[in-house]
Amino acid sequence: MAEELSALPPDGPRKSSHRIRTISVNSMRSLPPSSLHAQRSHLEYERPEILAPMPRPALAGSRHLLENSAQWLHANSPESSRQVSPTLSPRRRFSSLPHSPTQSIKFPASLSSLHEAEDAEAPPPREKESEPAMARRWLRWMHKRGVKAWIVPSALLAATCVKFSMSLGSYSGQGTPPMFGDYEAQRHWMELTIHLPIQRWYTYDLQYWGLDYPPLTAYVSWLCGVVGHWLEPSWVALDSSRGIETEGSKVFMRSSVALLDALIYVPALVMFTRIWQANRSKRTQNLALVTLLFQPALLLIDFGHFQYNSVMLGFALLTINFFAWEQDLAGAACFVLSLGFKQMALYYAPAIGGYLLAKCLYLGFVDGGKLFLRLALVTSLLFIALFLPFLPPFAPISAILDPISRIFPFARGLFEDKVANFWCASNVVFKWKNWASSAFLIKLSAVLTALGFLPNVLVFLRIAWQTQLPQGAKAPSHTPILPLLPYALLTSSMSFFLFSFQVHEKTILLPLLPITLLLSGAPIDSTIFGWGALANNVAVFSMWPLLKRDGLGVQYIALTVLWNSLLGYNPLRLPSRSFVQLLSLAVYAAALGLHVLELLITPPARYPDLFAVLNVLISTPVFVLLWLWSIKCGLEMSWALGGLGNAVPRSQRTSLVGDDDTPALIRKMRSVSSIGSAQGRRRAPFVESEQEPSIDQVLS
Repeated sequence: MAEELSALPPDGPRKSSHRIRTISVNSMRSLPPSSLHAQRSHLEYERPEILAPMPRPALAGSRHLLENSAQWLHANSPESSRQVSPTLSPRRRFSSLPHSPTQSIKFPASLSSLHEAEDAEAPPPREKESEPAMARRWLRWMHKRGVKAWIVPSALLAATCVKFSMSLGSYSGQGTPPMFGDYEAQRHWMELTIHLPIQRWYTYDLQYWGLDYPPLTAYVSWLCGVVGHWLEPSWVALDSSRGIETEGSKVFMRSSVALLDALIYVPALVMFTRIWQANRSKRTQNLALVTLLFQPALLLIDFGHFQYNSVMLGFALLTINFFAWEQDLAGAACFVLSLGFKQMALYYAPAIGGYLLAKCLYLGFVDGGKLFLRLALVTSLLFIALFLPFLPPFAPISAILDPISRIFPFARGLFEDKVANFWCASNVVFKWKNWASSAFLIKLSAVLTALGFLPNVLVFLRIAWQTQLPQGAKAPSHTPILPLLPYALLTSSMSFFLFSFQVHEKTILLPLLPITLLLSGAPIDSTIFGWGALANNVAVFSMWPLLKRDGLGVQYIALTVLWNSLLGYNPLRLPSRSFVQLLSLAVYAAALGLHVLELLITPPARYPDLFAVLNVLISTPVFVLLWLWSIKCGLEMSWALGGLGNAVPRSQRTSLVGDDDTPALIRKMRSVSSIGSAQGRRRAPFVESEQEPSIDQVLS
């Protein structure tokens, strides 16, 4: 054996970019000796070396916005999902021998001995595992059948069917007079907006579902009320229609939610997968779309409980889509519309404002100042347009206080019902209302909320300052801070949910949007996937008392099982003994145990909310850890982008500008701008070191 083989060439950069056909020794078993002789002679004659396949050059530097490079944190590349090819020991190559038609190649004494040696050293064969994700299997089936053009329409149709199927169930306040529930509140706003002058919208009969959302919600309610009055006036008759529950009115109300969802939220999801994952395959983009379409928490609240949260979330998603598209003014306008529809969009305000301020700082004094003025002008004009009917000359100046006082109801208390946040969980042992005044609690909650979202805002500003463009340099297509945006949105919204004043359980939908966006681009065995699935499942569990009261138990179980099946999520498949795996197993065991207790035991009369409080105590630690994890990820990416030391001096930044007037540092950032841990591919990207410096050299 040793006489016939010689050592492989030393490792180093490849000189040739041609892909060379290789042959495995295992393949020799199925070939006759004459064929083996011919193949070996052919290989030795044309090329003496057997080179490994090389990655396609098109993949080098082509990365999507939801992917993070393991090079940033100097981590090992994720292991490939392909089985390692068995090799000889020591590794050898065929020696170059002069070829002659009459010359034969001598092999070892017997091929069987070679095969036995191979079998002893090669790893045992691995059984082919079935794909656990139902969505992946469906996408593969559609591709094999040649109908991949119908994937998106089929997914949208399936999601629509699920939404309307949920609408057949009960809703908030069904058959529970005199106040009924959120369904009646939304219908009542349609009623009052079409029958009363606009100045009375926020003052009419406040004891019965007074309007307490911003003007855009009122305008949408007016439009729906006009359509409803045209179809059947009794559905929205002033006062006399209170509590109406006819089949026609329910179909109309449910259809209004589905229509607004289809017009705003669904296009925003499709746009997100096409922009933020532009360098991914269509199959991966479609998988992300399916993951987002069937998110259980939003479907349960909007199409079960009954609300219009998808409109607010759709505008917020359009905001970050336009930011990634370098349309900052359009993004700012969409965020104003999101705020104008529901004030809970303020949960995203620190992240959005921090990003835009950092963008202005990054562009420099001149270009950044121009962008700042344009942003201020667009947002101011839109806010004025939304509140115009409550401003002079259309109304006295005091009229603006009517919507403001309703939009920010500080008199309602610290929290509503049993919500899984800091205040409700700590209230079990420390009765805040007995020890502090309402004014003090408002100030304390504001301070804690600000401290909660401050780290990622500072990260934005720090990275923008360290990577600030030189004077006159051309701005790249994506700023270095853009991949930080989803993490900042998660930190900001979770901080508001945990610490702000007047929170209810449905506002968990705001932190769920960014974590689900991150989840949609992550591999099934990654940490981000584990956190995203855990957050979604615990969020649905935290809303169980509300869903149980609405009679949505079947939908609660069915949607949770469906979504996890589509993802192929199994906490046992997460990295063994990782923190997120251990946390997931403990939380799921506690949640399942609580559900079993609810079936078997009736809470004592002294503690009627016992199970709701236990739900809070199980869910709140998960949300706190998710908030801390988002801060940790933001700080890690800050270190990866800007380092822990000082920024690059201004005098040296001009030397980083290439021929195309784009800073080489920014071009390098663009090639690795991402979120997560190698989310898009199981292998590290191929980088030709002879053409470009390494990322460590650029960032050092």
